[in-house]
Amino acid sequence: MPPKRTYAAVVAVAVAAGLLAGTGAASAHQESRRPVAFDRTATYPVFQNRPAGEDPATTTVAEISATSEDGRTLVYTDAAARRIGFLDISRPDSPRGLGTLSLTELGDAEDEPTSVAVVGQYVLVVVNTSAEYTDPSGRLDVISLRDRKRVASHDLGGQPDSIAISKDKRYAAIAIENERDEEATPPGGEEGDLPQLPAGFVQIVDLKGDSPKKWRTRAVPLTGSDGRALPALAAAGITEPTDPEPEYVSVNGRNQLVVTLQENNGIVVLDLPTGRITKAFSAGTASVSGIDTVEDGTIDLTGSITDVPREPDSVGWIDDRYLATANEGDWRGGTRGWTIFDSRTGKVVWDAGNTFEALAVRHGLHNEDRSENKGTEPEGLAIAEFDGVRYAFVGSERSNFVAVYDLSRPTAPVFRQVLATTNGPEGLLPIPSRDLLAVSSEEDDASANVRASVSLFRLGKGTPAFPSIVSAPDSTGAPIGWGALGALSAVPGRSHQLYSVTDAVYSPTRILTVDTARQPALITRALTVKDADGRPVGYDAEGIHARPQGGFWLAVEGAKGADNKLVRLDSAGRTQQIVPLPADVAAGLGGQGFEGVTATTDRGGREVVWATLQREVKTDPAGIVRLGRYDVAAGTWSWYGYRIGGTTTPGDWIGLSEITVVGDKLAVIERDKLNGPAAKIKRVYTVDLPKSASPAGSLPVLPKKLAHDVLPDLRATNGWTQEKLEGLTVAGDGEVYAVTDNDGLDNATGETVFLHLGSSRKIFGRH
Repeated sequence: MPPKRTYAAVVAVAVAAGLLAGTGAASAHQESRRPVAFDRTATYPVFQNRPAGEDPATTTVAEISATSEDGRTLVYTDAAARRIGFLDISRPDSPRGLGTLSLTELGDAEDEPTSVAVVGQYVLVVVNTSAEYTDPSGRLDVISLRDRKRVASHDLGGQPDSIAISKDKRYAAIAIENERDEEATPPGGEEGDLPQLPAGFVQIVDLKGDSPKKWRTRAVPLTGSDGRALPALAAAGITEPTDPEPEYVSVNGRNQLVVTLQENNGIVVLDLPTGRITKAFSAGTASVSGIDTVEDGTIDLTGSITDVPREPDSVGWIDDRYLATANEGDWRGGTRGWTIFDSRTGKVVWDAGNTFEALAVRHGLHNEDRSENKGTEPEGLAIAEFDGVRYAFVGSERSNFVAVYDLSRPTAPVFRQVLATTNGPEGLLPIPSRDLLAVSSEEDDASANVRASVSLFRLGKGTPAFPSIVSAPDSTGAPIGWGALGALSAVPGRSHQLYSVTDAVYSPTRILTVDTARQPALITRALTVKDADGRPVGYDAEGIHARPQGGFWLAVEGAKGADNKLVRLDSAGRTQQIVPLPADVAAGLGGQGFEGVTATTDRGGREVVWATLQREVKTDPAGIVRLGRYDVAAGTWSWYGYRIGGTTTPGDWIGLSEITVVGDKLAVIERDKLNGPAAKIKRVYTVDLPKSASPAGSLPVLPKKLAHDVLPDLRATNGWTQEKLEGLTVAGDGEVYAVTDNDGLDNATGETVFLHLGSSRKIFGRH
């Protein structure tokens, strides 16, 4: 085991190298003042580009993409639906679907596109036609961009993966993976082991002649003709050189091809004109500390991995010497970052270490469910020059973001920003001629209404909309872990500070302090909630109210009605009182109970707590949700009704997500459970604050008034419209803030939208 290093030491090195710019409070300001940044212009759900008559719930994805030479038509692969799609991106703020081309029309209904490229007026579609792992096959279809007719097809001799085009347009190179069967057991090995023949190779296509029919292919074997390992690969320490399984390819300005052998933890460089292998080397191993390695509901950056193979997926040339890999890992490895190699020596000249995972944590995008299994899984990587600056774009498959780095010094990357994407960003496509980056996402879940998409980002001046909230380092130097912000409260006596609280996604529960004077807003402190005996405790806290007299009220939702309760904490976060929901009300609830809490304290010190349920109690009139009034001194509940809106969308419902006192009013969030383009209701309403308890056994309905429609604010981010608008409060300076709950990335994109809606007077009028 290597000597243990503190996270602070690791981060200190990273900050010195410029990798975690924006980690601390001071650099958060620097991040917001960057003169040039990529900002999201549109998110296009590719199910909207489906053929006429197809069920909108049919799985349809966008994996790898390419553009026409003018950068105005984007072509993407949809392996799930066995087709390629076309988008008009002439207007980056309004991409338009141009339809699809089914591979059934070109071959067989089971043919699967794996990659795509464009040369002149032709689309080169790499197609996997394999019927089984032991008999791999594939072809290269050449499609006219003008009429989408196939003009040529070339047999590839195996199962293809990625394709790359040389800068001079003389060559196309295709990785013929002939991938392993993860359920097969080779002789003497374990299930999924290598070798599993036939071996993969590289196919070079000479793009000569005025017709694609005249193009010729040249296979570059990565094993001997007798199946034995090539001496160059064996000497390099490749895991199983008799079964190389090439994964991803990239070409530099000298027509050198680099290809990753992901499962074999190897990298091979060859000369395209001659097909000669010029270098082969192992991607090596890495030991990384300061990461989360236990899937326990806690973001704990004290774990480590030791001597783990990098197993790189995508690769890109930085220049004609240095190349970068995204180390996703496969069956034995994955180091949660990316690496820069010197292609001449095969040596590592820079490695991200724990900094890529730290970015996920700082931006609220850490996927706790993947902690034990490769973490962020950096998969996609692309390198391009914009306005004279070379950038690296590295995509996190599991945390749904792309990190942008300045590569002005190829061996010393400088982190610039994080771009939020939809689920499973697979294809990263820089379009420098139009100052654009396109990101295509492969995860599609119609049941959760979170769909695969193509996101567009444009390089320009000004502050990007994302991130709107990040975290500062804790006492160890690690970024404060956060997510699932489902509630907000003003901090008494602090005009620019708010409290939020984590819900059941994480345990133990923590109260987070948010500084709204920062841009983006900055989480500066985390307070662990404890039970009455002082032990850390996990509550499903859906609402928080900071008491002027000290301490907090939490609204805790339960898995069943009787588990719902109000919890009073002292200023140290220790439980002082638990107020159960009345039995008759609890009996009428399922899994959707308390969602928000607020309180008033009069001049005489009498405290009244207000709490909202999310949905109707079964015994109440349809469409009426309860607002509860709890008199602390008397220990009694009384109830008022709130009439929610209706919905005609199958599977949808309308409910309440927050409650807060605004002068002589109660403000509530009313929302549907829809997201993306389907979202309709994300609103703030007010009702008059009752001056006294309602009569026992009654449920008077309070007339409501629309204060603010938040849907346009959510849409203005140009991302996937978030479902769970769940936090709302008025800060001490009179400004109104709202926040979305990212559900810890479960059935959600993971993006948190922290909104400054304006002044209380603007939103709620005089009060």
